[in-house]
Amino acid sequence: MAIYAISDLHLSFGIKEKPMDIFGSHWTNYVEKIKENWNALIKSDDIVLIAGDFSWATYLEESKADFEFLEALPGTKILLKGNHDYWWTTLKKMNEFLEQNEFKSIKFIHNNAIEIENYVIAGTRYWSLEEEYDNEKIINRECERAKISLKIATQLADKPIIFMTHYPPDERIIKSVEDFNIKYWIYGHIHSNYEEHIYDVPGVKAYLTSCDYLEFKPLKISE
Repeated sequence: MAIYAISDLHLSFGIKEKPMDIFGSHWTNYVEKIKENWNALIKSDDIVLIAGDFSWATYLEESKADFEFLEALPGTKILLKGNHDYWWTTLKKMNEFLEQNEFKSIKFIHNNAIEIENYVIAGTRYWSLEEEYDNEKIINRECERAKISLKIATQLADKPIIFMTHYPPDERIIKSVEDFNIKYWIYGHIHSNYEEHIYDVPGVKAYLTSCDYLEFKPLKISE
């Protein structure tokens, strides 16, 4: 089993297509690139972490075709909420949606944690210090959610933690989670000026996994 990561797939099979080439010509035929690279790299027993912005759908039922695309790809997929995942709802409703549609290879990180062999996965969407809308309130809430997920992770198993956020890490959340045994930090959201968003988290290997930054290839994090 190997662990891979990628984020910001921005699928839109179930709604009017959202053009992504506004971010550059490299986004042309990006879904085909994701599928081809995924099938070339990922085996059935691998884990793929998706750090947010999976689907442009507004409602869960609109995302079904996007989930069908993901389900058909090899590996177990673990999804985190992104700022554009408006379809995201309660964990109970999302798990019921998976069960009803027989999506058996997909799991969610949402105020919980998931144990996988040598690691435990935890995470929260987070926010950005640059965002203006309810900045302080949301950041405080997301830091608390991060700690909830990480505490659950430590209760599940005494194993290193892979921590996921959709937004990049900053000093606020780094300080909030510094007492936990985080080995890897996975984040996305960034679609330009990549070099300005490669962050150093003390004692942690941090990876930007926006699919365009990765040239639409899942990044291997660990064996």
